[in-house]
Amino acid sequence: MENCNITFIGCGNMSRSLIGGLINNGIKTECLLATDPDAEQRQNIAQLFGIITLENNEEAIANADVIVLAVKPQVMHQVVSSLASAVKGSSKMLISIAAGVRLHSLAEWLEEPTAIIRVMPNTPALIQAGAAALFANEHTTDTQKNTAEAMMRSVGTAIWLDKEELMDTVTALSGSGPAYFFYFMEAMEKAATEMGLSNEHARLLTIETALGAAKMALLSASDLAELRKQVTSPGGTTEQALNTFQQGKLEELVKEAMSAAEQRSIELSQLLSE
Repeated sequence: MENCNITFIGCGNMSRSLIGGLINNGIKTECLLATDPDAEQRQNIAQLFGIITLENNEEAIANADVIVLAVKPQVMHQVVSSLASAVKGSSKMLISIAAGVRLHSLAEWLEEPTAIIRVMPNTPALIQAGAAALFANEHTTDTQKNTAEAMMRSVGTAIWLDKEELMDTVTALSGSGPAYFFYFMEAMEKAATEMGLSNEHARLLTIETALGAAKMALLSASDLAELRKQVTSPGGTTEQALNTFQQGKLEELVKEAMSAAEQRSIELSQLLSE
């Protein structure tokens, strides 16, 4: 990946996080290029990273080995179709980070066999703590897969999926997941302030508790159920709280919520492929 030329179509937050991660991992700025129809966005990303930015997508991908499609799903058809002639007959690889846009749609818009990888990243990539899942089509080489994986590992963790359909599950888990934890933390913080803690102390203790629990889970050889048992003394305060969660059927609620997110991901994919 060291001498790989990478063009980002779209200068939004995810492009910024990936560009920053790549530079931090030794990629030369002259190997990176970005486009955006918004002049202010182009100027901001050029000043932030010292890379070249252009308005014209076809010009921007002329020498690219990898093209990262970081635009809204609703405009993906238009963007990809406009690149088809420039990609035709080349060995360029496209990486789509747009939710819901399936490989067969991207392939149809390109009109000929092309190496394409779908990636579902998440917002913690902005602080190099992302969790991404990847799935490649049959035209993607092992070298190209390694390049895509290295790019995503520059901003966090990356895994490969066995089936593209699992992207909907990943969307419901890690794609939407940060919001679930923020919601739960928000509820904990609110409860603590209503029980007497100051807003500052409630926020700090909530965030540090969440961070500490996540670190323990990451570093421990024990599974999550075992870790939970280790901090749950029989007849103690933690057990009382967990009993209340169980009585409220929290586990079932979480499953229902994730299933709803997965179903919405499927629905959006169907709409975008029409």
